[in-house]
Amino acid sequence: MNSNDWDVARMTAARRLLIIGGSDAGISAGLQAKSLDPELEVHLLLADEFPNLSICGLPYAIGGEVTQWQSLAHRQLSDLEATGIIFEMSTIADKIDPIKQQVFAATTRGRRRVFDYDELIVATGARPRLAELTNLDLSQLAQPHSRVHVLHTMADYFGLAHQLQNLSLTRVAIVGAGYIGLEMAEALARRNLQVTIFQRGTEVLSTVTADFGQLVHQQLLEHQIEVVTHTTVRRVDEHIDGVRLETVDENAVSSVSTQRRVFDLVLIVVGVEPNSELLKNAGATIGQAGAVKVDEYMQTTLPHVFAAGDLVETRHHLLGMTYLPLGTTAHKQGRVAGTNAAGFQRTFKGVVGTQVVKIFNSVIARTGLLPEQARHAGFEPLVITTDADDHKAYLPGAQPIKIQIVGDRVTGRLLGATLFGRYGSEVAKRNDIFAVAIAQNLTVAEISDLDLSYSPPVGSPWDAIQIATQNWERAQRIQSSHHD
Repeated sequence: MNSNDWDVARMTAARRLLIIGGSDAGISAGLQAKSLDPELEVHLLLADEFPNLSICGLPYAIGGEVTQWQSLAHRQLSDLEATGIIFEMSTIADKIDPIKQQVFAATTRGRRRVFDYDELIVATGARPRLAELTNLDLSQLAQPHSRVHVLHTMADYFGLAHQLQNLSLTRVAIVGAGYIGLEMAEALARRNLQVTIFQRGTEVLSTVTADFGQLVHQQLLEHQIEVVTHTTVRRVDEHIDGVRLETVDENAVSSVSTQRRVFDLVLIVVGVEPNSELLKNAGATIGQAGAVKVDEYMQTTLPHVFAAGDLVETRHHLLGMTYLPLGTTAHKQGRVAGTNAAGFQRTFKGVVGTQVVKIFNSVIARTGLLPEQARHAGFEPLVITTDADDHKAYLPGAQPIKIQIVGDRVTGRLLGATLFGRYGSEVAKRNDIFAVAIAQNLTVAEISDLDLSYSPPVGSPWDAIQIATQNWERAQRIQSSHHD
């Protein structure tokens, strides 16, 4: 290629930080770096024109709770640009040369560009998985006429929102019953659509135990959402009469138990996989699930190259390095990467897998390890579930919170917790107490020593989580006496 075909962005006398990706990790990195070193020249390459939008908020825009999609912006573009960050919109990086410290990119209009860097942060995130649906690809789903959708970018949102607004739709299928699938089930039900969820596993929300998944399942049924479990969707085809789904019953006795159903629209939300090819092709080391290996400084194995967010491995306090793509983690990792790329020092402290989702009138949250994870990690889990009121029962509106405690039977160490309760009963914040306790290596018994707030309308002298941990202690003593 002739050198005249390239627009080369040369660095000035100031040090240059180049960031690829403008979502949670990339924006957090840029803001942190610029705040620490205002003289640092920061360029951010963005694949679209929507920096710093809350992708996690898209289901609420679809459901009508967010009436203007622009409200999903964590910060307005003008506020971001006021920090001095230079945004290169609609620019997609396709090659990194770690020797020359250059990034090659192209705009969506076909213009080729080269960016020099002193330090590079890659925050290209993840992309939707399509599981066993080998007859589909993401570029096909991006076509305006397609009635098969994913939901991961603003382009995905615009395409889905347009069809929901302009087409006559009645029956919608959701493939996948994780967090996004459940949130979208509620969103589409709010639009008075007939919603069917297909889940491959034994129960919805496979990130919790089956008994807690059943509680979520019941919530869906109460809101007229059909739930089909033990079922794999093998093929999705668009026809004149709608979108045909070919499913296989995983519980069938016979070797083949295939069914076909037709829907007006299909949403595929079966998880994500890291967008790590850019770094892999540059020579960076790749770890679990295809994610990029980084150290505690978010440094890759390439010199002067950091990475953060949904494309990297994450250190779990109890499991070691794993792949756990979450928005909260991306924000933190981006901040750490930005600190170090700016010439300061900060380490990423790790996660414990804290997650929460609201389903209609209920909230389910978890942190730490599930019982099976604890066994695989070499612990001896003791699992006890307790129902305890969110506040004093003599005041109106008291509601039970179901709390599962996972602790090590031998050492008493807190390993995990799952909570389910009414929306408004502070399930998420109670779960956060467990998250802090796990990160600090507390025992289950030490939860009772915590000085938690109390007033009859909002709690009890012994909070619900302390009642649950005390029940766990009691069970541990009984089991220990039987083992003596």
